[in-house]
Amino acid sequence: MAEVRKQEKDFTKEVDELLQDTSALVKSESVQLSDALERLLALEKQTRNANDLPSTTRLAKAALELCYESRDYTQLNSTISLLSKKHGQLKVVVQAIVEQAISWLPGIRQEQGVEKWLELVETLRSVTEGKIFLETPRARVTLALSHYHETLSKAPNALAATIKETLQTASDLLSDLQVETYSSMERREKTEFILEQMRLLIAVARLKDAEAPAKQGKNALGSGEPEWVKAKVGGRKVNESFLKEKANEDLKLKYYDLMIQQALHQSAYLEVAKHYEKVWDTPSIKEDESKSRAALEHIVYYVVLAPHDNEQSDMLHHLFANPALEKLELHYNLVKSFVTRELMRWPGIESLYGPFLRTTPVFSVSKQWEDLHTRVVEHNVRVVAQYYTRITLSRLTVLLDLTPQQTEETLARLVVSHTIWARVDRPAGIVNFRNKRSAEDVMNDWSSDMQKLLGLVEKTWIGMNAAQAAQSRIKA
Repeated sequence: MAEVRKQEKDFTKEVDELLQDTSALVKSESVQLSDALERLLALEKQTRNANDLPSTTRLAKAALELCYESRDYTQLNSTISLLSKKHGQLKVVVQAIVEQAISWLPGIRQEQGVEKWLELVETLRSVTEGKIFLETPRARVTLALSHYHETLSKAPNALAATIKETLQTASDLLSDLQVETYSSMERREKTEFILEQMRLLIAVARLKDAEAPAKQGKNALGSGEPEWVKAKVGGRKVNESFLKEKANEDLKLKYYDLMIQQALHQSAYLEVAKHYEKVWDTPSIKEDESKSRAALEHIVYYVVLAPHDNEQSDMLHHLFANPALEKLELHYNLVKSFVTRELMRWPGIESLYGPFLRTTPVFSVSKQWEDLHTRVVEHNVRVVAQYYTRITLSRLTVLLDLTPQQTEETLARLVVSHTIWARVDRPAGIVNFRNKRSAEDVMNDWSSDMQKLLGLVEKTWIGMNAAQAAQSRIKA
């Protein structure tokens, strides 16, 4: 592809005359389309060799225009390929004819059907392949082709194999585009492409997961785990600060919806809660009372479902201090139960919150209801570990409303995750929540306590002397 060089000659007059003559002759059917194209291409060669960019562009576009108006789409495709491969062809000319052809795609699909449309799409993809200056037009054409394959998967009479194949093709077409590296594409359009890539990857992943053997789950051969990973990587390509702009709120909501789906697949409840918090902070959501309430409810659900750690605890306490939560009485009380260092007996929690929570989309899933039970038990273990130094295993089992085996499994899990320190004496049936201290640790604590005590004594003595001195001055 030649670079733009100094123009050697101006062919404007010749081009004006030729365009006027060929247009009139073709319309009157005095000249065949092939003859008119031959005359245009002959002059195009001269303008191209003379580096007359405006004239070359006009002639190239005029040649395509004649093919399009004559409804000769086979000739249109061949002319596009021919002009783009001409020796010393200028980049601007190729860009112009590609953009002109792209503008005709919707009309051709509507008037001539899908077959002619696909032929032109494949021609444009072939012409734009490997050309950096045509990366944005190629991406737009590929997006249209991807949407076409996606519509095939939604056909009412489509077979399961066809649905999977067409949806996979649609996803692969978009995934091949590294739009995050395109400098010529606007930021918003770039983000839209990445979100489309993520959406199709998740759709393919769900389809593969549904076909994978239920027992093997994520590790099953042919499952959608690779697509889930690609969707997660795609989420990292989106600039979240860009989504904060008011003009991009629609992209922000779409992005976090996809991220929530991805996080739920991994049961990363804390990440889901964070994403819903971002949704809740969106101005358009806060203005809509029903959407704001729904987002806040989901924050509560997923933050209490998340395993306990410093980050989860911090988010839980910030949520509890949020004035907006007080309007949701049941959810406020649920968060309060997890914040307060008191036992939460599962039968009471189940009878109090179960009738409402089990009707929600979140807790209608049995796995997430079981996870809530697990979080309540873990909370109770942390409370017991705080108030008890030692406790019998039978008593702990009663407090947790579990079987002895479930109690031991819960203790083991929390000890391994370093949430608590505990040792179980099975023969004696005693759980110890305090680590045995060495003599050095005891002496260090005693020394620290004595220093504090002596400091208080010294402070008291100084205060008494000052009071006695003040009284003596008054008497004098």
